[in-house]
Amino acid sequence: MNHSQWKTRRTRKLLGERVRESQAYLDAGHAFALGQAVHDRRTALGLSQSELARRASMTQPQISTIEGGDSVPTLPLLTRLAAALEAGLTIDLDGDASSFAFRPYGEDCEPETDPGAATSEAATA
Repeated sequence: MNHSQWKTRRTRKLLGERVRESQAYLDAGHAFALGQAVHDRRTALGLSQSELARRASMTQPQISTIEGGDSVPTLPLLTRLAAALEAGLTIDLDGDASSFAFRPYGEDCEPETDPGAATSEAATA
């Protein structure tokens, strides 16, 4: 195949062609989307990466790595991040439409009284 026959993934999707994405591509997209959600909530609160790190018992480089999409935190770390961001975390992993959203407490989201308690929603995430 030469370059004149090559089509980008976006072009193939726009033409209605089936596009098969590698698992690594999907994983990278999830990591980036989570990082963007952390960044958006942190900046909405007016927090620096250092302040968020302090609140979540982490380091500033760890926050930077997550926001850059270079790392996917564990569930316990996501729980600490959500608490530090004063929000609940909603994760929707539905193919191309997957999303990560931090919802501030009070918007149909209340903090858990026991951070170690798991709910059925958390178990499916």
